[in-house]
Amino acid sequence: MFSGITQWFEDLTADPSGTLITLVYVAVCILFSLILHECAHGWVALKCGDPTAKMLGRLTLNPSKHLDPFGTICMVFLHVGWAKPVPINPRNFRHYRRDYILVSLAGIVTNLLLSILSLIIAALLCRVIYSSVLLDYAREKGLQNNFLDIYHMIFPNAVYGGAFEVVSGNVNTGCEWALYVQRLFLMLAQMNLGLAVFNLIPVPPLDGYRFLDMFVFKGKLAMERSMMNIIQIVFLVICMSGILSTFLTTVNGAVFGFLCSIISVLV
Repeated sequence: MFSGITQWFEDLTADPSGTLITLVYVAVCILFSLILHECAHGWVALKCGDPTAKMLGRLTLNPSKHLDPFGTICMVFLHVGWAKPVPINPRNFRHYRRDYILVSLAGIVTNLLLSILSLIIAALLCRVIYSSVLLDYAREKGLQNNFLDIYHMIFPNAVYGGAFEVVSGNVNTGCEWALYVQRLFLMLAQMNLGLAVFNLIPVPPLDGYRFLDMFVFKGKLAMERSMMNIIQIVFLVICMSGILSTFLTTVNGAVFGFLCSIISVLV
């Protein structure tokens, strides 16, 4: 985490305006992604017969109802984070095991769909941003990924980071504004995919643990609250140490590249 904080301060010193703009982008993406993730849990639970989240006012887009301060900070500096878990009462479910699985997967599926939708919009924006000559060449050579894959390609990575001068010579006159819009959707795509992958880790209280417990072990992974708290603390320390960063970056990059290879046909 400390390296992430240091990097932000270095960026702020080198490029104050650019870093502040990036922080605005990050804030918007975090709010949108985490809030919809939690709302999805509550909404699916309601459809499955449990009104707990609705009664407690969690089916709302109000950030104060969802954001966990420390989880949000981790999201900014570690690129992995969490919000306040939506309270559910599984005893209200109509079909206990099935509904528990559906509610567990709701946030992950929502983030994955948001990632795919954001990539689709980013791909379509390429038709506005870049010259027809460049796009025709990319299509002929099968290089459409060059406009989307922020993990492996120069163009989208430059747009994602706000280094627009790298692509400026290939942008249609009067369409520079679209670079800023595309940057937002590339960030949304990356962040939502990251949240989906992170929440698949089978460690409490993440969704992956709940899914594994109910789908594979049929609820037999239940453990004492004290043990769960210890596991959560250890996992938090691991996250803060950055040990997971390489693994998550590798997985996210592979999945992001796969999605881009499909969605890039829209470029």
